[in-house]
Amino acid sequence: MIKIICVGKLKEKYLVDGVKEYVKRIGGYSKINIIELNDEKIPDKASALEEKVIKEKEGKKILDKIAADEYLILLDVSGKLLSSEEMASHMEQCFVSGKSKITFVIGGSLGHEQEILSRANLRLSFSKMTFPHQLMRLILVEQIYRSFKIMKNETYHK
Repeated sequence: MIKIICVGKLKEKYLVDGVKEYVKRIGGYSKINIIELNDEKIPDKASALEEKVIKEKEGKKILDKIAADEYLILLDVSGKLLSSEEMASHMEQCFVSGKSKITFVIGGSLGHEQEILSRANLRLSFSKMTFPHQLMRLILVEQIYRSFKIMKNETYHK
């Protein structure tokens, strides 16, 4: 079972359509559930304290959606860089070792608060570059699909 928790909603039709397509493809391998959480409004020129409060609010919403038995992969720009093959291997190892519920989290634009960082089983970075959160969701579902194709030794990944 794959779950993706996202702070913020998809707005652009091309991203919505792309995510739907990969969710459909993943469905042939695993159940997948995407949970969208409302992001907190960030005031212009927010103070460090205001940003901390916003991250805590978003963090609480995220943690409320995660069960104790879920393997948590947190998308984090300062996380570990993996190749597609390494991600597939990591996911496969989770499934083989009884961690059948993998949850990915795409946080808000301010990043993650400490409690979520501490809860994460893996902090994963897709790049040292920064991507819009909406685009990151499409990239993530494509890589999850690619991981299943790699695990099954099926053609797609080159």
